[in-house]
Amino acid sequence: MELPESLNLKIESSKQNGLFRKLPVFNNLIDFSSNDYIGFSKSETIYKHTHAYLLESEIFQNGATGSRLISGNHSLYQIAESFIAEFHEAETALIFNSGYDANFGFFSAIPQENDVVLYDELCHASIKDGIAMSKAQSHHFIHNDFEDLEQLILKFSDATIYIVTETVFSMDGDCPNLEELIQLSEKYNCYLIVDEAHALGVFGEKGEGLTQYLQLHDRFFARIVTFGKGLGCQGAAILGSIALREYLINFARSFIYTTALSPHAVATIFTAYQQLENEKEAIEKLRQNIVFFNQQKNLLGLKPMFVHSKSPIHSAIVPGNKNVKELSEKLQNKGFDVQAILSPIVPEGQERLRFCIHSYNSKEEINEVLELVRDFIF
Repeated sequence: MELPESLNLKIESSKQNGLFRKLPVFNNLIDFSSNDYIGFSKSETIYKHTHAYLLESEIFQNGATGSRLISGNHSLYQIAESFIAEFHEAETALIFNSGYDANFGFFSAIPQENDVVLYDELCHASIKDGIAMSKAQSHHFIHNDFEDLEQLILKFSDATIYIVTETVFSMDGDCPNLEELIQLSEKYNCYLIVDEAHALGVFGEKGEGLTQYLQLHDRFFARIVTFGKGLGCQGAAILGSIALREYLINFARSFIYTTALSPHAVATIFTAYQQLENEKEAIEKLRQNIVFFNQQKNLLGLKPMFVHSKSPIHSAIVPGNKNVKELSEKLQNKGFDVQAILSPIVPEGQERLRFCIHSYNSKEEINEVLELVRDFIF
């Protein structure tokens, strides 16, 4: 059966604008595009320990599929959530099937009809989608602009206000001033929520995230950690109070009405967290590579192109979809997987090459890819 004409028109429009997506074919290019910052997705240690743990336990025999509220709440969930909560110095942790499910479930369930949600304009799509499904009013504030945020707070001072940001933003890799944001939220008795998707495995002695690294974690209403980036596996968790956990179990639809993760998936999460406790070498290598990347782009005269970042994500602004796609293709033809981010995903004129740095990138690879950018542009 053919698609309705309205859908065909949308496809044709995306093709004409150079925005038509296709699933990428697996390649052997040098990785500067994935979020596998410390190489956990390809860790032989995590793979072996996960399977050994499952074989030694009775979880495989006793596990079942289904919602966690029916038959899917196998015992490994309690083990993993307790470990995660302790690791993050949180009262509780509640595992969701993905970062999208966690954000969608939280923001569609927590803000109520007369509440107001104020979110950074560059927050994840999953946060925005969840907010859109709530009954609360919502307004975005200018990226990392807390004067703009304060004006919005004053405008809705009689309401219960939730403030939402991220510790590392996915397009530019920049970070907000968390201390200033906390002071502002506490001044007006707002509830502060932070997404740490791109900070887990990156910041802190054990990769525990930016809020713990700065010792500010206990001043947030909720923290959302995603496992599909630095942890290299599936799932996410919401960190917060016992009361918050109980509320989400009862009202977060993406938690209630979905099949729970398999014992194997939860065992992988648990094993990956255990590996974080011991994997200081990869985390330190990642930090060294981030410093080296910044040094080399400065030495090669590329600093004006890049958004300032001390995270693994670095974006070089190359205005125009056609220009940035051509540059990305040239780098890929030379063996480097660097992705182009096009408008309208980012504002027109802010198209960019997005580099993701990893612990397993060599200094030679970093230097070569930046030299190629310089040569292709200048």
